[in-house]
Amino acid sequence: MTGITRENIETQLKNYVEPCLGQDLITASVIKGIEINGADVDLTLTLGFPADGYHAALKQALKDELSAVPGIGDVSIQIETDITSHSVQKGVQILPGIKNTIAIASGKGGVGKSTTSVNLALALQVEGAKVGILDADIYGPSMPRMLGCSGKPESADGKSIEPKLSYNIQSMSIGYLIDEETPMIWRGPMVTGALEQLLGDTNWSDLDYLIIDLPPGTGDIQLTLCQKIPVSAAIIVTTPQDIALLDARKAHNMFEKVGVPVLGIIENMSTHICSQCGYEEHIFGSGGGEQMSKQYGIDLLGSLPLDIKIREGVDEGKPTVAIEPDSDISLLYREIARMASARLSLRAKDYSGRFPKIVIENN
Repeated sequence: MTGITRENIETQLKNYVEPCLGQDLITASVIKGIEINGADVDLTLTLGFPADGYHAALKQALKDELSAVPGIGDVSIQIETDITSHSVQKGVQILPGIKNTIAIASGKGGVGKSTTSVNLALALQVEGAKVGILDADIYGPSMPRMLGCSGKPESADGKSIEPKLSYNIQSMSIGYLIDEETPMIWRGPMVTGALEQLLGDTNWSDLDYLIIDLPPGTGDIQLTLCQKIPVSAAIIVTTPQDIALLDARKAHNMFEKVGVPVLGIIENMSTHICSQCGYEEHIFGSGGGEQMSKQYGIDLLGSLPLDIKIREGVDEGKPTVAIEPDSDISLLYREIARMASARLSLRAKDYSGRFPKIVIENN
């Protein structure tokens, strides 16, 4: 009988398409080690995205796949995580203390973008990443309330500020610096300047991901922000309604114009769940997100229900994923977070931080 070989193992693994990455682990360069001891096999995987809640399922799926190799014995699998920096727009530099920035956008307001941003940030954190969130909506900041966080940020040197911390998420918002009911009556240049300061003057600490909750729309402010702020990738939030999808398409085209890759679409309020009987109904229509994903060749990262618990959670400063990380709704957010970060891990990496800066001095 022919013994187990590395070629046997790799050939069999190519048959398994990992759902988060959308491709097999050999092609995705995730398999970092294959050790064969007689009939027994030890695999070492290095994932470029956080997936703590998925490790057990992935190990079992790979063991099931490798069981088809004739004569194979025990299979041992070790999973490591290595989240690296990825490229941003040309001419824009990544910021210290932040590996990746993900912009969450919607062409239209009222689709639940900020709620999705908060729960997505928390989902990445629950899965094992260090995460921050920047509230880029200067006119209507909502992060302080959603995260149940208040008070002015501290500043040790009078120049930079410390991010606020809530549920192990670092956050910054103009809402921490003004009264909740104070209107921001500012013109566009003041808004973009304030946002650049909030981003650049905050002492972000060793973040794997900074989620940027962009204001709704695709006007001058949004375009300017996307040109000046480093963005690794974007996610578009929409509802199934035709009018929301129309504006979501505009958001996609805006990112295309400024050279920011779109990781995919999240269809929010996909179905309504009755709080009394649990009946599910497509009150805003169905299939819109899937249709848009096919039209532009991008992923439908997931669909989220219109559920009163999600709304009550953020209104009370107790987001669903933070309070009930293993609930059905939280598991949907976590699945979306894994898929989005996995797709980002396949994109071009940024190696600028690995090389020393050369300074020429005239003495």
